[in-house]
Amino acid sequence: MVLTILEATVAPERTGELQAAFRGAAGHVPPGFIRSHLLSAAADPTRWRIETLWTSREALAAMRQTGTPAGVLMFRASGAEPSLNVYDVASTIEAPPA
Repeated sequence: MVLTILEATVAPERTGELQAAFRGAAGHVPPGFIRSHLLSAAADPTRWRIETLWTSREALAAMRQTGTPAGVLMFRASGAEPSLNVYDVASTIEAPPA
């Protein structure tokens, strides 16, 4: 699995645009997508992240070949240019089934 993290500073008056763009993408997930979270920093409400988990680097590469990634477009819609970090998932801990 691969985790991508997009992060940017978003002006307080533009956070609604980012949230709306994120919600609007819910029905349009590409192959290999597992899940995504939109996060705001507790200590700095202008710092936002989109963390997305992918099945593989190949799935991520295939998505990136289709054009500008949706997460980048979401940040740009709110007037921000995100930075990108890509991580290989080395290990996972999950809650036991209820």
